Amino acid sequence: MQRKWWHGKTAYQIYPKSFCDSNGDGIGDLQGVISKLDYLQELGVEIVWLSPVYRSPLVDQGYDISDYYDIDPRFGSMADMDELIAKAREHGISIVMDLVVNHCSDEHEWFRKACEDPDGPFGQFFYIRDWHEGEALPCNWRSYFGGPCWELLPGHTDKIYFHAFHKKQPDLNWENPALRHEIYNMINWWLNKGLGGFRIDAIINIKKLLPFRDFPADRDDGLCAIQKMLAEAEGVKDFLREMERETFRRYDAFTVGEVFNEKEEDLPLIIGDGGFFSSMFDFSERMIGVNRHGWHLWRLPTAEEYK
Repeated sequence: MQRKWWHGKTAYQIYPKSFCDSNGDGIGDLQGVISKLDYLQELGVEIVWLSPVYRSPLVDQGYDISDYYDIDPRFGSMADMDELIAKAREHGISIVMDLVVNHCSDEHEWFRKACEDPDGPFGQFFYIRDWHEGEALPCNWRSYFGGPCWELLPGHTDKIYFHAFHKKQPDLNWENPALRHEIYNMINWWLNKGLGGFRIDAIINIKKLLPFRDFPADRDDGLCAIQKMLAEAEGVKDFLREMERETFRRYDAFTVGEVFNEKEEDLPLIIGDGGFFSSMFDFSERMIGVNRHGWHLWRLPTAEEYK
């Protein structure tokens, strides 16, 4: 492969909330991370993946972002973030942040404006559909958090919105070029600050099978696993190539995709030379013994299978 600046480097994940508390309030923070840079350097750490510190109601541990351009006060301020990036660089450490763009928080300004005017421009940033009580939902997909992927739009009794994860994490409509433009601007804003790159959350989910439709139910709740939809959805590669071209490539950024449900023939496109991402997580070992009826029916792997 083409040699990149991140090849051979040691990466270390920090979950800020429990890492180091600098002010005694019981919550780890950015100044706490800064105070440990000498220690991290001594360990040989060269890349730090920082779990989410964006402003968030923390319904899903920060993966529900209410403002992509701000730091949650629990963790500090944007000045603290700028200081961390600069001082880490002095220690030979690049900072990598989580990039969560399949969904945002229902407290994000975009969603609040969509609730105010579902037929307006921000309504097109989400998957909002007309619906009346007694009608079938647009699809019977089960959210990752359980239950249907549809919820009443706040302030409305005749409209619903789609959420693949928690109901307070409405999915962003990547089919909308205006939404993608906003996301790319945000990514470049962070890379302009000197960020080394991103760990990219649940990225395969950005492409939905449209129009919405049912699949055969796989449990007594009448719903089906959302993975069935992901296996049939086509076109995510177009989104990923556009994002890579408009953002990461311009900065030679290091990116790790949380990629699952990938097709084996797509791997060279995902992580090969010039791929969508620098690297990706491999979840194969945790899929040994899987049972489609639930985790409680999984069987323990054998040593041979794991090997």
